[in-house]
Amino acid sequence: MSEISADVVVVGCGPAGIFTALELSSRSKLRVVMVDKGPELEKRRCFSRMGYNCANCNPCTMLCGWGGAGAFSDGKLTLSTDVGGWLEEYVGREELNKLIDYVDKVYLKFGAPTELYGTDVDVVEKLQREAQLAGLKLVPVKVRHLGTEKCFEVIRNMREALRSKVKVLTERHVQRVLVDGSSAKGVELIDGTKIEARYVVLAPGRSGAEWLKRITRELGLKTINNPVDIGVRVEVPAPVMEPLTKYLYEPKLIYYSKAFDDQVRTFCFNPYGEVITESYEGVLTVNGHSFLNKKTGNTNFAILVSTSFTEPFKEPIAYGKYIAHLANLLGGGIIIQRLGDLEEGRRSTPDRIKRNIVEPTLKTATPGDLSFVLPYRYLANILEMLKAMDGLTPGVYSRHTLLYGVEVKFYSSRIELSKNLETKVENLYAAGDGAGVTRGLIQASASGVIVARDILQKEGVELELNVENLPIKTPFKV
Repeated sequence: MSEISADVVVVGCGPAGIFTALELSSRSKLRVVMVDKGPELEKRRCFSRMGYNCANCNPCTMLCGWGGAGAFSDGKLTLSTDVGGWLEEYVGREELNKLIDYVDKVYLKFGAPTELYGTDVDVVEKLQREAQLAGLKLVPVKVRHLGTEKCFEVIRNMREALRSKVKVLTERHVQRVLVDGSSAKGVELIDGTKIEARYVVLAPGRSGAEWLKRITRELGLKTINNPVDIGVRVEVPAPVMEPLTKYLYEPKLIYYSKAFDDQVRTFCFNPYGEVITESYEGVLTVNGHSFLNKKTGNTNFAILVSTSFTEPFKEPIAYGKYIAHLANLLGGGIIIQRLGDLEEGRRSTPDRIKRNIVEPTLKTATPGDLSFVLPYRYLANILEMLKAMDGLTPGVYSRHTLLYGVEVKFYSSRIELSKNLETKVENLYAAGDGAGVTRGLIQASASGVIVARDILQKEGVELELNVENLPIKTPFKV
């Protein structure tokens, strides 16, 4: 049994973990070790991204490894306190605005594009009025779009900047957190290796949400259920959504259904993008991405229904996995259905999909019937939302519109944390999407900064918080 000695161990190499490490290693001499169950960035390969059937890699190389799910994401930085998580509840709106600005500048420092969407106030206000007339709420946000290939480059540049400063252990699984009395003392890997550290940061991302729930149970930590987000990915001709995506790129639309008064929202727009698959411990779900320099003829986005369950229900992640598993059982993977077929109460067939005006970008999806998968409440809400959107952007509610199922977001259990994201166990922190406090790149990254700064303050380090003073130098010329 080997032992590694460190000051800080970070579990998870996604945005929350990376920004924790960047902040700590650039402002102190603390010894930082990062651990991730996935591979190094250059070893991450995904069959579904190459047009083949998902190989059900364990762990999923789309989600796990250096860069986390963000490495292969569409790379949208939503610069707003109104979306992307619940950090405002911990640090307040003013402080969160400062953190978002700081994190954005760090992304720029490492090569993010300078172009911003959603900055034309007159256009945004006009679109907000039109959304209201359609029964929708348009949340104004500024968006910096990296694109999948640029996102990969930025994450790679961060890895290079940390290479000589932080020890990174990939393809290693953390079995448990080590605690002495009421304080964290490190972690133990599944192979028996112990990493002794004075501070432990748990930032496993969405793919590690279930693992984190097990860890919190073992430590006797209290968790709070976030709403369960389940829905479909919608694919339409790109010109249909262009009145919104041209100016906003990522339109944040919220609707409250008439039938159930549930919140229904759009999520992760990918103008001229592709629909892709993700694997959560063998369960396939659907997602989307778009490139900066490569375009398809379609735009895809998710429609998610947020529902809260009452006691004694305490398993939102298990519920989401159950719905996804049902889709996999019936379709052998992801199910695709034309909106017209869903309305007619019939399954889509390969011939109907072949004759459809909208050509699917996910070629491996199985034509089928989503009404056998999603509960009536979810389908009713989704159809209401699509009809409302059709009043804003005509053509969304078309019989040729494609629906892929299912899309589930596994960030539904939130750990009870202090304002600095510290648990009841001293020096044990939780950050990012897996901890249920964020749901996107910007706030996940900001949560890592919050944790790092609290550790630095405990260590008596005086902080100079301007990004221009960040001592880490980028290993390339921006």
